[in-house]
Amino acid sequence: MEALIRNLGLLINATLIATPPLLFAALGSCFSERSGVVNIGIEGMMTIGAFTGSVMALVSGNGWVAFLCAGLAGALFGLIHAFVCISCHADQTIAGTAINFLGSGLAIFLCKAFFGSSDTPAIATTSKLPKLFDGVFATGSFGANVLNVYSAAYLVFVLALIVWFVFYKTRFGTHLRACGEHPEACESLGIDVYKVRYTCVILSGFFAGLGGSFVTLATINQFRPNVIVGQGFIAIAAVIFGKFSPGGATMACLLFGLCTGVRTLASMGNVVSPNLISMIPYIVTIVALVLFVGKANAPAANGKPFVKAR
Repeated sequence: MEALIRNLGLLINATLIATPPLLFAALGSCFSERSGVVNIGIEGMMTIGAFTGSVMALVSGNGWVAFLCAGLAGALFGLIHAFVCISCHADQTIAGTAINFLGSGLAIFLCKAFFGSSDTPAIATTSKLPKLFDGVFATGSFGANVLNVYSAAYLVFVLALIVWFVFYKTRFGTHLRACGEHPEACESLGIDVYKVRYTCVILSGFFAGLGGSFVTLATINQFRPNVIVGQGFIAIAAVIFGKFSPGGATMACLLFGLCTGVRTLASMGNVVSPNLISMIPYIVTIVALVLFVGKANAPAANGKPFVKAR
């Protein structure tokens, strides 16, 4: 019984570590997709956020400052994506692919320019995001595994509630959902479709940057070229699986985070090949998309450039 409780605590702990990066990025993707702009550049925005968070943690020594700066770096890439897709009416899939290449390439280039290596130096524990109830519970206990986790891991669930409220209980949320369905009708009612879409795409970059920095400021203590390893694409899959809603995306991210937790526990036994175990989250993602992507109705105007009437 004691071993069962300990393993349950480890599973919850691993889930709480794996879920936040996906959920931050998925919430941002919800903003962009529901406003009518496809953003597959989430991966690149997470990567630049991971790099910026690492650098700012090394420079400032403050995890929260680094966390915020990472979000701003992601927002800058969101602004670039918004300008190309909304103002220049570029193909949104191609633009998102370019953002992915630009984010990862620029991060590695700057890392080598600053540190002479593709990896940043290790971040000191005092410069990372703080933990809740640090030192209150005995190391390895159920309480320590469940409650003594990084504060941003719980912050993201509060943020998910706020995003849900914005989507369904505010005028801005009504406008952004309407812009993703009928932008022409919105324009006829005096809603600035460009402004709404710009705001949403920039927010998507901000949240993706936060998700990327969580990886380097909590999960890993440095930036590496493969630090994101497809988490941006899993976040996009979670949004599709969750039917483009904040609540559905949250549930999907918890499922994918749980799969990562199972992978972590399974890797401790050394019974199955680590290469096979590492495939678990990606296999579940593919299965979820195959089974549910046809049931997820994307916004009617999603991916379609909108040109203002002269």
